[in-house]
Amino acid sequence: MGWLLSLPFFLLLTAASSLEEDVPHSSCSSKFIDELRHLNDSSGLHLSLHHPRSRCSPAPFPNLTFSTILSHDEARVRFLTARLTKTVSPLLRPAAVSTPLSPGASTGVGNYVTQIRLGTPAKSYVMVVDTGSSLSWLQCSPCRIYCHDQIGSVFDPAASASYNPVSCSESECTSLEAATLNPSACTLDDVCIYEASYGDRSFSVGYLSKDVLSLGSGQRLAGFVYGCGQDNEGLFGRSAGLIGLARNRLSLLSQLAPSLGNSFSYCLSTAASTGYLSIGSYNGGQFSYTPMQSSSLDNSLYFVRLTSITVGGRGLPVSSSAYTGTPTIIDSGTVITRLPSNVYAALSSAIAAALREYPRQPAYSILDTCFRGSLSRLAVPAVEMVFQGGATLRLAARNVMIDVDGSTTCLAFAPARRVAIIGNKQQETFSVVYDVSRSRIGFAGGGCG
Repeated sequence: MGWLLSLPFFLLLTAASSLEEDVPHSSCSSKFIDELRHLNDSSGLHLSLHHPRSRCSPAPFPNLTFSTILSHDEARVRFLTARLTKTVSPLLRPAAVSTPLSPGASTGVGNYVTQIRLGTPAKSYVMVVDTGSSLSWLQCSPCRIYCHDQIGSVFDPAASASYNPVSCSESECTSLEAATLNPSACTLDDVCIYEASYGDRSFSVGYLSKDVLSLGSGQRLAGFVYGCGQDNEGLFGRSAGLIGLARNRLSLLSQLAPSLGNSFSYCLSTAASTGYLSIGSYNGGQFSYTPMQSSSLDNSLYFVRLTSITVGGRGLPVSSSAYTGTPTIIDSGTVITRLPSNVYAALSSAIAAALREYPRQPAYSILDTCFRGSLSRLAVPAVEMVFQGGATLRLAARNVMIDVDGSTTCLAFAPARRVAIIGNKQQETFSVVYDVSRSRIGFAGGGCG
């Protein structure tokens, strides 16, 4: 069904010489090796990205109901909204994170998963990747309070010759609050303590640390700053931890910027194709760009300005202020795009008018513009999302509508509360580049081809 396309994707990070042992199906190996060699023709770090339902995916993912995915998606949106509006939320209170929603449950809301190699000697760990987070962390033995089940062994800092804890006097410790929105603390031995908390009551608490991060093809990042988690509870699936790509000095992107450049790009594939994540160089000529917007709400997230939406070539009957009056971010971990309420209402009406020959169905969770039948049988009109500067997402039917069950298809948008979010369902199969050094975001069609 169409909604499976919005589940987490998987990245496989390896050198070409070791691909055969990492790809689970031998029939995928030659194609995968050719793709990686093609990506590595240019400089930068290039990772192959797989949909979890693809037979070429390097890791399995459990089945989740679509209603569960939407519930997790709502939790993420609530967290981002509270974060940006500085709203005091029970989900953000220290007392709240002491009772996790479901330790070890699946992430299920569109985050990527990659393999990294950490320590000396280097060992592999599966990590969630998130453009909305800054601090990277992974579970560490002895897991003094709690570690959820993960794929592979837990990282043992005592077994790494290059491991070092970060002291409370080091600048990375004083930068923690900007990265995690939580203040740092200190042990009696002057080791810096971090706390990273998330909107669904998931959290990680542990020691801020440094070690060698190996990134395939012989690339290494010495002194990689990350959290060594001693209490890790919530919706992280069977990953070892999380890698952050937000705009903050502690994010992986910022730590790699001096050597690879301050940009990354990706394409979110369907189950029938292969996507990618690249850090560093990219082919700039293929993209149309929109400026990254500055915002006092949060300087680590990626803000954009949506200026119009067309349906069947006609603009929605709303004023320009309907778009610009609500701050808008683009996010890899949110599944369903949230639009300003007036814009969403106009889009819903335009889609309903275009599909008026199809019987309506009741609302499904947060999706209230639903029709009887499958996506493949609906004559979905062309929809374009236009951003400041003219950058345009020309959405295919699969980016506009989503199959929620065997007999119902819904508009894959929802109304925003106080923050609009461009989700990954609308980004699917596009190349998207985040060029932080030039303060711009670019879109190009056919990115996963």
